[in-house]
Amino acid sequence: QLQLVESGGGLVQPGGSLRLSCAASGFTLDYYAIGWFRQAPGKEREGISCISSSGGRINYADSVKGRFTTFRDNAKNTVYLQMSSLKPEDTAVYYCGYPRIYYSDTYCPLGYDYDYWGQGTQVTVSS
Repeated sequence: QLQLVESGGGLVQPGGSLRLSCAASGFTLDYYAIGWFRQAPGKEREGISCISSSGGRINYADSVKGRFTTFRDNAKNTVYLQMSSLKPEDTAVYYCGYPRIYYSDTYCPLGYDYDYWGQGTQVTVSS
């Protein structure tokens, strides 16, 4: 069965850090761009980052730029989202996704063109 599994969410105080993982099962992530998204209660899903298949291109939404870092370890078939300086407004369910097609290894779309998703992991930033 082909699936993505997110993990690493939890409760953290403002200013804290978390690292989310997006692990692939049943297929290899090597050839896919991966996108990170989040959805807060009552809000639309927001694309916050993406990374190309090679890792050579990484894009961030303005809302997380400078605080979040995306990287991948293809040997572990996993993509990571390192989150720092967390704010209460970062509270959301975080998802990773991959597209139906292969993109250039130096391109990733930010916030669109992702077709398959994990189940999500909850991140709550609160004191």
